[in-house]
Amino acid sequence: MLKIGLTGGIASGKSKVEREFSALGVPVVDADVVSREITVPGGGGLKALVEALGPGILARDGALDRRRLRERLFADPALRRQVESLLHPLILTRLQARLDGFRAPYAIAVIPLLAESPASRALVDRVLVVDCSEATQLHRLMSRDGETGAQARAMLAAQAPRAARLEAADDILLNEGDEATLRHYVSDLHRFYLELAAADDPRRPGLRLP
Repeated sequence: MLKIGLTGGIASGKSKVEREFSALGVPVVDADVVSREITVPGGGGLKALVEALGPGILARDGALDRRRLRERLFADPALRRQVESLLHPLILTRLQARLDGFRAPYAIAVIPLLAESPASRALVDRVLVVDCSEATQLHRLMSRDGETGAQARAMLAAQAPRAARLEAADDILLNEGDEATLRHYVSDLHRFYLELAAADDPRRPGLRLP
């Protein structure tokens, strides 16, 4: 089975692209969903976080206070790297298990930090980057998520540079237009990946849309 790693910067539109592939019947596994699964009360990821960072990351009901943790991570790069080192091996193991369970011509693994993680890259055959300008990312973060300008810029600064993601890409989908345009691009990619899967040719030169 051909395995496509879907990645992109924050607010680039990864979730919309993921939903479009799912609507076409493509099996999808999402690293963010897996991360939430392993950090619920009783999960191995939450236990590791509390042991490393203390109970201050918990809400009153014992669940992870995700907003509080996110604010700490964006403010402290060393802490962010520590948390990634704790959670990523658990996430990658579960991603691999989910991919192994799929039966389809190809599948999508949504991995936001794929460009920063060689171990994540090893899980997939090709990398699809959902791209947009940093100005568009900032606008979406502030208008959609209610972040301040300073918070939005800190979020961008915490991720790999746009150029690094594009350098890692086999295929690129520029998401600056409306949802109808995005759906059209995903349909083009779907046909392309079905062709690659049928030809058993995962390294064919990539698509750049538009």
